[in-house]
Amino acid sequence: MSTGRLKIEWARQYMPVLGSIRKEFEAGRPLASLTVGMALHVEAKTAVLVETLAAAGAEVHITGCNPLSTQDDVAAALNEVFGVHCYAKRGATVEEYYGGIDRVLDARPSITIDDGMDLIHVLHTKRRDLLDGITGGCEETTTGVHRLRAMAAAGALAFPVLAVNDTPMKRFFDNVHGTGESALTAIMITTNVLMAGKRVVIAGYGFCGKGLARKAAGLGARVIVTEVDPRVALQAHMDGFSVMTMDEAARVGEIFITTTGNIGVIAERHLRLMRDGAILANAGHFNVEIDRVWLEEHADSVVRREGIDSYRFGGRTLHLLAEGGLVNLATPKGMGHPVEVMDLSFALQALCTRHIALHGRELAPGVHEVPPEIDEAVALRKLATLGLSIDQLTGEQVEYQKGWSQGT
Repeated sequence: MSTGRLKIEWARQYMPVLGSIRKEFEAGRPLASLTVGMALHVEAKTAVLVETLAAAGAEVHITGCNPLSTQDDVAAALNEVFGVHCYAKRGATVEEYYGGIDRVLDARPSITIDDGMDLIHVLHTKRRDLLDGITGGCEETTTGVHRLRAMAAAGALAFPVLAVNDTPMKRFFDNVHGTGESALTAIMITTNVLMAGKRVVIAGYGFCGKGLARKAAGLGARVIVTEVDPRVALQAHMDGFSVMTMDEAARVGEIFITTTGNIGVIAERHLRLMRDGAILANAGHFNVEIDRVWLEEHADSVVRREGIDSYRFGGRTLHLLAEGGLVNLATPKGMGHPVEVMDLSFALQALCTRHIALHGRELAPGVHEVPPEIDEAVALRKLATLGLSIDQLTGEQVEYQKGWSQGT
């Protein structure tokens, strides 16, 4: 058995929720005769989702959403699955990356699944002739949803997209626990440095930042949070973390992790202030949060190790991980989010894909919330796999909550 197939088999045994959905899909084949176009991180957990959609009857065409996150052996294994066509390649050039997106779109998909919105962006800018054939799409990540909402606000989004990222099941588990554990794991396994006692600067205190801050503190790190939202900054303070500007944090931080999805979070002025040996990592989506271009242009010398670029200038060295890309997937040993976490996220994707297939034509163009019954269904399935039960409201309690005149 190939290494890619072995990785997929390992992931599948820890994804019981998606496994239960696959059984339903195999019986009902809700995606029969449909073509699904995907741009996701091509690794083992993603492959289990792809196989689930193929089992539902779909013809699946997939490429990567990050040139450094593809696992080539998994991509090769996917091409052995009936009804699946994978075009992803690790280390793809810009031309090869967008060539993969074009090959997905050449298949004329009726449903899109994105992580970062690049597939939808190309559809709306260069392949507009295909828009009429799109029923709808799903977006996996925070960055992609932000871009989609900007498109919708400008009246530019031509079909409905479900914001899978914005569901409680995605934010509470994928963003908090998935990003929190996998980013720190990738940093530690790449650098072999100790977290305990380190000043770890987390840029952004959204759901991903919260997870990173909590888990870094659990490892004994002294956590510093930088924020632009005063309410969120106050929350970080009351959660027990130091809060300061990046200008202040740059002088004292030892490990920096960006989570904002925005550009220029760690800019030239911050890099000039950092101490010798500072480690820089990005846990956002695109490699735009840390000014790698400035480092490349101004370093006196660069030493490139596996997953680490060390820039020497002014008597100091700064270490950038994964070329500023998504650290939990783009480092050579990065495995992405834990399997059990992606079981939940990809279960959402599978059920949302079925929802788009059945109801996409009923939805207006724009960004739509995932129906709460889908989110709750995934939670219930997960509880069942854990052997856990929860209470249910009685009829009397339901009626009581509907009223407004009840007193004590």
